[in-house]
Amino acid sequence: MTDTEDFAAEIADQVESFLLALRAVGNEADAGRGIPLLLLEISQVLLAGARLGVQQDFEPREEFQPDVGPEADVDGLRLRLADILGDLDTYSFVFDPYAPEVVDSQLSDDLTSIAADLENGLRHFRRGDLAEALWWWQFSYVNNWGNLAGAALNALLAVVAHNRLDAEPFTGEDEDLAVAEEVLDVSPVVADEKLTSADA
Repeated sequence: MTDTEDFAAEIADQVESFLLALRAVGNEADAGRGIPLLLLEISQVLLAGARLGVQQDFEPREEFQPDVGPEADVDGLRLRLADILGDLDTYSFVFDPYAPEVVDSQLSDDLTSIAADLENGLRHFRRGDLAEALWWWQFSYVNNWGNLAGAALNALLAVVAHNRLDAEPFTGEDEDLAVAEEVLDVSPVVADEKLTSADA
């Protein structure tokens, strides 16, 4: 295999791991186990994005994206995640730190938007079009999912940090803090559990 083929395969593996884990969280419907797993998987897929971001620009073979069929339907997953996350679903972040403006968003929307971007590139990869897959993953990382993943990571970390450190990363209202404590009142997720959930 060439270096490019090796690199594309490594990115595809990380993308597939994220997609499997996200579906496992949605199917298991247990926020206490799901939030630490999402924190782990978002961190790992952001590493893939950073690796894409520091590469020279990939160039697609054609001016327009080849047709790889309809986009994955993530609406059901989005609704399941929103239900699992409950009051923790809505959060605020700064979209562009150089033009700071606080934006309200939903983790369920952002996680499934990331999934849709990643899955599109994965379909190109699976049909053997590595140039298109790498171009799309790189372009969509810089344009969309990298920013969303960074914001989601910060939100998930805030929930975990409150649970571990008794910090107050939310509004300071008692009910918000109680939600985070209740959601994370379980043992930490371990790698074996992640694999079991994904296989299920």
